[in-house]
Amino acid sequence: MPDAFTVLWTHDTCRALRREGRVGEQPPVAFSGVHSSLPAWSGARAGDDVYALHVNRREVFVVSRMRVIDLERRDCCGTAPATWRDASFPGHGDWSMLGAGGCGAAAVHVDATPVRFDVPVPGDLLPRLAWRNRRGRTRNLKYVVEGRLERSVSLQGFYRLTSESADELAEVVRGAAVEPRGVRP
Repeated sequence: MPDAFTVLWTHDTCRALRREGRVGEQPPVAFSGVHSSLPAWSGARAGDDVYALHVNRREVFVVSRMRVIDLERRDCCGTAPATWRDASFPGHGDWSMLGAGGCGAAAVHVDATPVRFDVPVPGDLLPRLAWRNRRGRTRNLKYVVEGRLERSVSLQGFYRLTSESADELAEVVRGAAVEPRGVRP
């Protein structure tokens, strides 16, 4: 059975997506890294879902649901850099803001929903969201006050969701596909 994960996209990443006109487009790739500057997609395999989340004004949004296709460098990635000055993934320049320049970046090819900033995670769901580690221990989202996220620190990283939380986030994404919403700034 496939797993589901969350990854937090920063304000800088989301600002770059907007600036480059990527809202409404489906990212073909995301990037994993070996350095703390870029989340390591460790544990993810083909078929797993990754929910890219963003926090804006204490509200959590699902920006995209990405289904992992593979974690290999392919022809679409372009020529591997010969020097440190060369672009790491010239074939994915349109999506470089997702971490192509990160230290030790590796391509993760995905089948994704379009990038959106208008799909909020309901405030009553936030305290129920839970993640599990490899030992089976679970933890909930911290710093939720009255359906709003006071601090995003417990979302920073790449974490495996419990199956119940994965189902609830999948329902949020499905509901957003049925009900188009106004675009938020």
